[in-house]
Amino acid sequence: MNENLEKMRHSLAHIMAQAVLKVYPETKLAIGPDIDNGFYYDFDLGDKSFIPEDLKKIEKEMKKIVANNQKFENCKLTIEEAKEKLKNNPYKLELIEELEKQGESEISFYKNIDGNGNVVFEDMCRGPHVDSTNQIGAFKLQKLAGAYWRGDEKNKMLQRIYGLAFATEEELNNYVEMLKEAEKRDHRVIGKNLFLIDRKVGQGLVCWKPKGAMLWRIIEDFWYKAHLENGYQLVRSPHIGSRELWETSGHWNFYNDSMYPVLEVSKSLKEAQEGIQVEGLKEEYLLKPMNCPFHVQIFKSEQWSYRDLPLRWAECGTVYRYEKSGELSGLTRVRGFTQDDAHIICSKEQVEEELKRVANFIKFIFDSFGFAKYKIYLSLRDPKNKDKYAGNDEGWEFTENLLEKVAKDLGIEYEKEYGEAAFYGPKLDYKVRDALGREWQCSTLQFDFNLPERFDMTFVNADGENERPYMLHRALFGSFERFIGLLIEHYTGLFPVWLSPCQIKLISVGEKHHQYVMDLADQFKKENFRVEMDMSNETVGNKIRRAEQEKVPYMLVIGDKEIESGEFQVRLKGEDEQRSLKLEQLIDEVKQKIEKKK
Repeated sequence: MNENLEKMRHSLAHIMAQAVLKVYPETKLAIGPDIDNGFYYDFDLGDKSFIPEDLKKIEKEMKKIVANNQKFENCKLTIEEAKEKLKNNPYKLELIEELEKQGESEISFYKNIDGNGNVVFEDMCRGPHVDSTNQIGAFKLQKLAGAYWRGDEKNKMLQRIYGLAFATEEELNNYVEMLKEAEKRDHRVIGKNLFLIDRKVGQGLVCWKPKGAMLWRIIEDFWYKAHLENGYQLVRSPHIGSRELWETSGHWNFYNDSMYPVLEVSKSLKEAQEGIQVEGLKEEYLLKPMNCPFHVQIFKSEQWSYRDLPLRWAECGTVYRYEKSGELSGLTRVRGFTQDDAHIICSKEQVEEELKRVANFIKFIFDSFGFAKYKIYLSLRDPKNKDKYAGNDEGWEFTENLLEKVAKDLGIEYEKEYGEAAFYGPKLDYKVRDALGREWQCSTLQFDFNLPERFDMTFVNADGENERPYMLHRALFGSFERFIGLLIEHYTGLFPVWLSPCQIKLISVGEKHHQYVMDLADQFKKENFRVEMDMSNETVGNKIRRAEQEKVPYMLVIGDKEIESGEFQVRLKGEDEQRSLKLEQLIDEVKQKIEKKK
């Protein structure tokens, strides 16, 4: 982010807090950082609540503050002085106590000083800020939201105000227009006929409606066919695993904050029924957050030779990870999701070729689904903090250099990110932008030094000796849920013919046309087309409008004229002109679109 823009946005958070205190003087301030495209601040209003009309009042006060040309001035207080100043604010006191535990002896504050030299606002903050409010660009308060203090659901729910801020009015207006366009594409809105996320079911858990389940099936069938053609074998694993498995893999120590709690299962049904608690007769299980350890155990169940390698094992496995409720977002951030997971186990000599195969496979997937714009990141370890990573220097240097070589050999444009590698190895991450311009990771290609070591994975090499294999993690969609969410937004719900859950909608003009419509539907089904009929007792206009809202690619109205002539007026969704096609021509056209992924 531009440093000046960052300062401006951070300063606007303070200006907003100052304005809120003018409107609601009893408000307690929590935290207010700058963020991408703007800023926010969390407030505790006690029994009061912000209403949308408050945003206009607060924004008006902010503009007065900016026009007053207030100066930002930094000062330092001792821990005790800071505690005394903020003794009535539990949120700031908690932050001060944390800083004290970290060995800080002073606390940084920023004052807002008006033209008469009076301190009109003061907030605990490290900064930096602009010199004065006359350096503030264009801004607009955007929306209200709830936010738990420190993002912890056990804490009090605070009220958050989001604001937008840009250097110029033109940039702000362009971004606001982009948000309006994004609303039209929001998968949570236009995908309501595909999926359901319901509080009673559970936050972050997705139920798929018939059309959504059909879309999933289409994508999954494509996935299986592509993997079998690319030399993968299929494996399957359970939804839970013993605590011992996760302790061996290291997830219990490194990842338990994101894992769901232990499930205790009695070894004896009789004991379970009678509630008997006997030492050593309880087994502990966890919902799986990932599939890797299961695939490793499958490998461990047999002795492998170098002649057997590489092994390419793939699974569409549903996993469960605890995400804070405030971080959940439709299909793009959920708690239960299905990874299109695969693990490649190979020798050192085979690694480069396998990496290239996966990189080409990822490109094939993106091309097939129409994603032309995505960004690739080469995630490397932090060279100044090597202790937090598994593996040794030799292994990291080999794999990081090899990933970069493969990217260069294949002409892949990438951006290096130091410190973004997983603790178990470097990776290539492929990120797609959604309608709001946010980046979401889809495909990933990762090395793993951790699991082969922890599970003592070996194969017999050409010299008859045990050798540690290399292990690659890779996912092409990332998760079905996120990928489908991005597809909905990418196509604005108007899927290409090959992907559309319903490809052809047949609409009867009247009751006397029903039998012909049913016979025609049977013909289409024999061609493996996905077809639906609307023979409801409604006007043709209503039926057409409903089909248009459902964004069905082909819509055929069947009346006397169509039955007599054997020709249909066809307008492909998204096209303006109607065409007259005979049945054979229509069937041929749909087949070609399916074959060519159009």
